[in-house]
Amino acid sequence: MDSQRAAARLRTVLGHLGLPSARDIVVYPTSGTVSSASFHPQQFQFTLDNNVLSLEQRQFYEENGFLVIKNLVSDEDLQRFRDEFEKICRNELKPAGLLVMKDVSISKSHLAPTEKVVLKIQDFQEDEELFRYCKLPQILKYVECFTGPNIMAMHTMLINKPPDTGRKTSRHPLHQDLHYFPFRPSNRIVCAWTAMEHIDRNNGCLVVLPGTHKGSLKPHDYPQWEGGVNKMFHGIQDYDKNNARVHLVMEKGDTVFFHPLLIHGSGRNKIQGFRKAISCHFASSNCHYIDVKGTSQENIEKEVVEVAEKKHGTGRNMILKDIWTFRARLVKGERINL
Repeated sequence: MDSQRAAARLRTVLGHLGLPSARDIVVYPTSGTVSSASFHPQQFQFTLDNNVLSLEQRQFYEENGFLVIKNLVSDEDLQRFRDEFEKICRNELKPAGLLVMKDVSISKSHLAPTEKVVLKIQDFQEDEELFRYCKLPQILKYVECFTGPNIMAMHTMLINKPPDTGRKTSRHPLHQDLHYFPFRPSNRIVCAWTAMEHIDRNNGCLVVLPGTHKGSLKPHDYPQWEGGVNKMFHGIQDYDKNNARVHLVMEKGDTVFFHPLLIHGSGRNKIQGFRKAISCHFASSNCHYIDVKGTSQENIEKEVVEVAEKKHGTGRNMILKDIWTFRARLVKGERINL
């Protein structure tokens, strides 16, 4: 199939699902384009039987590893999350366990504490207002289609992508989220990522490589970028550069659900405003922890443990599992393993 036919097929499928129009999508030739193939029920492995997803939506996620649901989170909720984030940036609130990160381009500056110096906050599980996002019924309704009824909130973030300083540090390298997770199986993990404003290529929207969730976890490390790379922004060192790419143009309140093996990243923010999104990785409480020693994840374990030691004085005898056990919160059903 030539590139024009591949692009046309991709745009047709995304159009059926209410995703960005043809002019908003960038497609590269690939032998494995986005599709919505015919499935026999026994072939579903990335979704569970449910009465929420349409057959077309379920097939799309199975084939491509992501699914955008339009207008899922209200303006009122997003404004409340924004207000809480700004209070944290001003040091008016200091939730336990919260990690506040600055962009590497300004990390050593002494600017006044405002949202303009914060790249993102993560681990907001002890902030009652922000953690409401992880318990929103409309979010959990979809999450259960991937995890089942016993749901843990594992990793929380509010991302505040800053205007790029010219060093291109606002980019996020292509990566797989499973690189950071010491729990399995991957098919019972899903990310919910909600746009807090209009997001497109100008302010650094997500870019995904459809179908890559069917592959294995690849080795990650810091990319060799001249302008510098933000802390723990590991990237895949080797991937098929001919794979199709889809840039997810999203409106305020739109939410994308995606698999932890899906290769994705984001471009630089080329406008003057900040680009905000709120997200949570969910997992079935039936998942189990693994030891990452001797695996490609050993490098991120070392780095995460060092950060925890510096911030909380936890001691170097910790392992990645210990940190994730601290982060995890039950949001629905019964806590079994995690």
